[in-house]
Amino acid sequence: MVRTFEEINDKIRKGQAVVLTAEEVSRMGEDHSPREIFNQVDVVTTGTFSPMCSSGAIVNFGHASPPIRMEKITMNDVEVYSGLAAVDAYIGATSESSKKKGYGGAHVIEELITGNDVHLIAEAKGTDCYPRKHIDTYVNKDEINEFYLFNPRNAYQNYGVAVNGTERVMYTYMGKLLPNFGNAMYATSGELSPLLNDPEMRTIGIGTRIFLCGAQGYIVWNGTQFNTEVNTNNHEIPVAPARTIAVIGNAKEMDPSFLKAAYVKGYGVTLYVGIGIAIPIVDVDMAKRVSIRNENIETVIFDYGTEGHLPVGKTNYKVLQSGTLEFNGNRIKTGTLTSLQKSKQIAEKLRDQILRGDFTLTKPVENLPRNSTLNRLKVREKNSKNKNVITETCINCGSCVGVCPTDALFFDENNEVGFNKTFCTDCGLCVDVCPLGLLKMREDNDVH
Repeated sequence: MVRTFEEINDKIRKGQAVVLTAEEVSRMGEDHSPREIFNQVDVVTTGTFSPMCSSGAIVNFGHASPPIRMEKITMNDVEVYSGLAAVDAYIGATSESSKKKGYGGAHVIEELITGNDVHLIAEAKGTDCYPRKHIDTYVNKDEINEFYLFNPRNAYQNYGVAVNGTERVMYTYMGKLLPNFGNAMYATSGELSPLLNDPEMRTIGIGTRIFLCGAQGYIVWNGTQFNTEVNTNNHEIPVAPARTIAVIGNAKEMDPSFLKAAYVKGYGVTLYVGIGIAIPIVDVDMAKRVSIRNENIETVIFDYGTEGHLPVGKTNYKVLQSGTLEFNGNRIKTGTLTSLQKSKQIAEKLRDQILRGDFTLTKPVENLPRNSTLNRLKVREKNSKNKNVITETCINCGSCVGVCPTDALFFDENNEVGFNKTFCTDCGLCVDVCPLGLLKMREDNDVH
């Protein structure tokens, strides 16, 4: 028996859909079979509120008068990427302030979402069409044009536990790791975690509508470091970092209570991102997947004190969330960077939106990769056998045709640029405008 997205959305619109959070359906799975869950539940909502460093925001400031082509930009003394267009920028969450320790791009994003003014300084060389060379002003989300999150890697499908086998304290992106395996840190919401409730991404793909920091967003691609070649346990769940998603959403509509800038000592700035995904129960197999419990979800323990973070054990999320872990014959404290409370709030808020008919499900327009592995960055010399070169070929854009005063350059019947040497006066205007730099003057002043 199969249930379609369309059937589920029809029930949502009619107010007839049965929607549970992943935590609720996990409890239901203790005394109900997957078939019984399928017969009784239409949608399961998930949630995670975790630090997701590979995040950022696109901003379009709008043009000033006179206009400027921004080439170096800071916002609240945080450098942002200006290599997009004249007044577009990308604010990377982990970019740090040159003046204020512990403050960075994540904080700028949060300030904008909150509605605060942000100090914008931009420099440029000045051109004929963009003559301004400097601008110093303040902006907020109501004054700028576009402002949207575009996060290349979010919502890891499982993540490893970090311990430290050295004799010294280590400060890492997983937090403070005490020496001699003194504690263990993890960063996943377990049975609430979005991608763990659909481990093979059967219902999650490009175009999936999601809860993103209080607004509705979308999955636009597989996230970076998307890896399907990860060992699974007997519940077919990856036991180490696996799949990720790239997401997008309108930051002007976001709720700052579901997005939070943070600073991890000894590592740097990061951004807590709240993501929830609604899982449609399309068949009995999906009912089985969403009824997983924390004790079914295993993960690997990695020693961050070794080169390459070598695996040294395995545990599950029931143990991790209990607060202590049996490791090497000792009981050690566990801590998490993920807010379980916020993760629950996200799943509940998404459930309530669906029950009100404010959120419907989207069928993916394309599945995410079924087979994907990770490459390691190699430090090496240039490959001398690499003979590939960029071919210098005319793209027939017509820039030269537009300035030629004698029609020596023209478009032929195939829309390709032609050249009649008889008409050429060797003025050099075409050389000046070729965007690829292909045209040049011969020593005898002939263009070629």
